[in-house]
Amino acid sequence: MVFEPREHGTKIQKHRNNTVLLPLIKDRYSTTIHKTGSEEFASINPDYEFSLGKGVPIFKYFYVMHFSTVVGQKDLIRHFLNEVNNEKVGHAQLFLGKPGYGSLPLALAFVQFLFCENKGATDSCGKCSSCRKVQNLQHPDLHFSFPTVQAIGKTSDSMLGEWRQQLIERPYFNLNTWIKKMDAQERKPIISVHESEEIIKKLSLRSYEGGYKVMVIWMAEEMNVSCANKLLKIIEEPPKKTLFILLAESQEFMLQTILSRCQIVKVPRVKTEEITQHLKNTLNVGSGEAESAASMGDGDVIEALSLLGSHENQNENRDQFIQLMRVCYKKDVLEMIQWAENTAAVSREQQKVFLKYALHMFRQSMLQNYTEDHLTKVSEQEHLFLEKFAQFISGNNVFDFMKTFNEAHYHIERNANSKILFTNLSFNVMRYIHGA
Repeated sequence: MVFEPREHGTKIQKHRNNTVLLPLIKDRYSTTIHKTGSEEFASINPDYEFSLGKGVPIFKYFYVMHFSTVVGQKDLIRHFLNEVNNEKVGHAQLFLGKPGYGSLPLALAFVQFLFCENKGATDSCGKCSSCRKVQNLQHPDLHFSFPTVQAIGKTSDSMLGEWRQQLIERPYFNLNTWIKKMDAQERKPIISVHESEEIIKKLSLRSYEGGYKVMVIWMAEEMNVSCANKLLKIIEEPPKKTLFILLAESQEFMLQTILSRCQIVKVPRVKTEEITQHLKNTLNVGSGEAESAASMGDGDVIEALSLLGSHENQNENRDQFIQLMRVCYKKDVLEMIQWAENTAAVSREQQKVFLKYALHMFRQSMLQNYTEDHLTKVSEQEHLFLEKFAQFISGNNVFDFMKTFNEAHYHIERNANSKILFTNLSFNVMRYIHGA
């Protein structure tokens, strides 16, 4: 991350050298500190300036597209460096892995290194004309294709502004995040045959800057059959110096004819310690909270970020879990019903986060019981609770707990009645907790 304004929507001020001024923050890319009245401002290095269109808000996060900003994935980064340095770049590559593993940030860093005019041994320079164009997502030879809601726009070009905003704001995002940003009605997006026609048209033109032309297709499994079939020929026999980078979470829904034409690059889970360090550096949280969220995320940066949230949300999940276990242990039916009503009153997203948190606490309880606390990844407050609580989670009931909370998460995603669901869940917990 380059910087994070104190508040979303902070007013822009301009210094006389036309650099962007924002409230002072800790930032390794800031070069100068200015004072305006009682306010201090950081002047962002012009090499990292960004374009703001009319009406575009100030983003909360800004992302620099270097290999060094990718969370983990050191082996893959070395692979891409060797590809470019040895001039053996495969013309069609499929990055296979969850968005939270970092496939899109990897692709962006790879493309920037490929275009960079002053490549370093391990990264792009970030300062040349090509790097700055990629940073601003304005490079004429870099094209993006992604799912769109057909009622809003048939092709990616219709949503390019929103796409650039999302990438600059936070490139670790999944399809659900993109749907919510794109469409208030949250309709299902696809990559249609209209998109394949645009892809072929763009790549049939000569390179503007004389080098590679790159087409990044995000969530490639969302291509419908007509679109995929139309792209087969150009993927198999692309114009000279044309690179396809397809990003997909699963190959299950992709045509075998597409898969056979691509070099598959499997993007693995991010190591827990690397996610922990990322959370500590970017969100300014303590080691215990970061380790707990990273462990819950199971190698997925997006999951860890959503589970961590703010300190307040994290504390709420912990308090909510402790309260549920206590009222169920006491068999206090009125308090159990009250707990269910309170939990049903929060948003569905928060309900899902709580259920994931509960599953994490059950796993940590088992680790506490069987590894003598050597492998647990919890905060200090969670550790104090588990010292007394873990004895109530054993081989006799842990599978029941896991199944019940997993099923609850499944049904919440499908709009089940929250009040009924959490009431039923609390009565199940009451039975299980006395069955240890």
